[in-house]
Amino acid sequence: MEEGRSHDRWVAVVRQLGPAFAARAAAHDAEDSFVADNYKDLRAHRLFSAGVPVELGGGGASQAELADALRVLATSCSSTALALSMHTHQILVPTWRWRHQGAPVEPFLRRVAAEELVLVSTGGSDWLAGSGTAEKVEGGYRITGRKIFSSGAPAGDLLMTMAVYDDPKDGPTVLHFAIPLRAPGVKVQDNWRTLGMRGTGSHDTVLDGVFVPDAAIGVRRPAGRWSLPMHVTAAMALPIIYSVYVGVAEASRALALDVAAKRRDDPTIQRLVGEMENELTAAQLALGHMLDAAARGPMGPETTGKVLIGRTLAAHAAIKTVERAMEVAGGAGFFRSLGLERLFRDVQGARYHQVREPAQLLYAGRLALGLDVNG
Repeated sequence: MEEGRSHDRWVAVVRQLGPAFAARAAAHDAEDSFVADNYKDLRAHRLFSAGVPVELGGGGASQAELADALRVLATSCSSTALALSMHTHQILVPTWRWRHQGAPVEPFLRRVAAEELVLVSTGGSDWLAGSGTAEKVEGGYRITGRKIFSSGAPAGDLLMTMAVYDDPKDGPTVLHFAIPLRAPGVKVQDNWRTLGMRGTGSHDTVLDGVFVPDAAIGVRRPAGRWSLPMHVTAAMALPIIYSVYVGVAEASRALALDVAAKRRDDPTIQRLVGEMENELTAAQLALGHMLDAAARGPMGPETTGKVLIGRTLAAHAAIKTVERAMEVAGGAGFFRSLGLERLFRDVQGARYHQVREPAQLLYAGRLALGLDVNG
């Protein structure tokens, strides 16, 4: 499929689904309920395999195409888009490894495409250091831990997670693996009660002595340090996640302009709208910067540095866009019925994803000074 046609295909799908998702969004927010019906629709339209290569039975969508689809989806339901982004980047990482490293991930990707599996990421609670413990036993490991921010867990098939093994030779080592969410010892909690993004179903997942066979370990890496697997993860995941927040900003702009139409001749409104336009453009440019850096590579400290800078700039600008939208809308924005108040709460999630600004600033400073980013 030609790139342009693929792009049109996935954006067209999410635009088709958008009105129904938008109609359900307020109820999910009010009830703290997972977007289960939306996930059924996504599965029916094969959004969960959109990023799997065509050769392996998937949709063959690129990172940029998926980011665009998620951005558009977020204008209808930001919780659905954010939860889907957490699945999506877990497809992009093994796809990159398959294309560039010849990693033995083909059976996994084929299975995702054949069964339209839903993947649940725990990167929000793991990142460089990892979390949980891996105890070596005959034939594999016993995994114990509590994983937070498991977006999409109520509908998930596989938990894409990690644990730390105290290797006698290499020291603390993070092991990456997939665990069926219905495996013995896996229990999804019901504790996602938050300021915003309430429909993502990002409950804690408890792992109590879950057995993972040796053959299921996909990646081993040093704990607490930047290494190639984490450079790949940052480049694949962060542009996908932050495309959602840019979409939230775009939705806020549209609502604010609609409300402000009756006061378009007011110079104060004109100035506020101008500020909103500047911030939204900054968010869009930062997202484009991230996607361009990830596409150009090579994977390593420099590319990660560019992506992390884009993450900080996109977060700042998306939040400011929604703040300006609230001011443009005036008192109407304070009412839940408009929907802008929900977007204002949802966009706050942009603050909390890895890599947060203090760590990003340290990384960028060390890189610019020619120092090891691992410190």
